[in-house]
Amino acid sequence: QVQLVESGGGLVEAGGSLRLSCAASGSIFRVNKMDWYRQSPGKQRELVSTTTRGGSTDYVESVKGRFTISRDNAKNTVYLQMNSLKPEDTAVYYCHAEVQPRAGMFGDYWGQGTQVTVSS
Repeated sequence: QVQLVESGGGLVEAGGSLRLSCAASGSIFRVNKMDWYRQSPGKQRELVSTTTRGGSTDYVESVKGRFTISRDNAKNTVYLQMNSLKPEDTAVYYCHAEVQPRAGMFGDYWGQGTQVTVSS
């Protein structure tokens, strides 16, 4: 069984910073792509940022220059450093990972979500 556990959400004023973490644990052979999604009330879940095992990254246009995704493959952990936060960044942030529990097997796993609230 694979689990993703997130931490680091909270309440911050506009212009502030937060750092989210997501650690994968359990029966893991390899963690491949790791992503951060977010969902705010009444909106669809949105892909915020993604990183491959090799370190390639991509971001949704609205967070480019403000958010930075990184990962520690030895710890099976992905981070999202969020700077210059805006009220429109308010959402529940979800970690997602493509995990190989064994060689040749693949699965998609989600964290439980962590609330990020940015006050104006």
